[in-house]
Amino acid sequence: MLDSTRQIGLHTKTDNGCPENTSAGVLHSWYALRATYSRELKVQALLQERGVRTFVPMMWRKKITDGKQEKKLVPAVSNLCFVYWDKESIDKCIRSFGESAPFNYYWDRTANRPLTVPEKAMEDFIAIASAIDEDIIYITEISDKLREGQPVRVKNGPFKGVEGKIARIRKSRRVIVELPGMLAVASTYVSPEHIELI
Repeated sequence: MLDSTRQIGLHTKTDNGCPENTSAGVLHSWYALRATYSRELKVQALLQERGVRTFVPMMWRKKITDGKQEKKLVPAVSNLCFVYWDKESIDKCIRSFGESAPFNYYWDRTANRPLTVPEKAMEDFIAIASAIDEDIIYITEISDKLREGQPVRVKNGPFKGVEGKIARIRKSRRVIVELPGMLAVASTYVSPEHIELI
């Protein structure tokens, strides 16, 4: 998998050894982190306090409490937090916690390195996942049929600029954005006039 990087800042350390995201000259990428014990929101908060950009996909889940049905916003994928940072700073942050580190990398076994996500794919994934609509679908087992969909770009509407593959899921035309080696997200219904082939 290719890294998607760009130049941003150097870092200063906080009291617990985790660097802060503050000045220029360091290469950043989107990394997938595995939070321990379903602490993805705590990991997100910890990193955001240091000025680091993060993303945890969320979804509504129905729950029955005392005979009443409630909707609760919860992480869509257990233990997953994305972070836009440089590897050296992530490594330092993990080491600062010792054996009690609340997160580690998802591993790209093919390349034998931490899993990174191409920047355009991540931005498109965020654009769809941020809608937090009950009709957004997360796909962890991506079939060949879905991968064979026609590449498209959304030219209008709430997902304008998103690039992915068109597919019919649950009787609805949707745009799918895949994060290679991880998962995919399918948008809500997208009207044909809002789509262009690429």
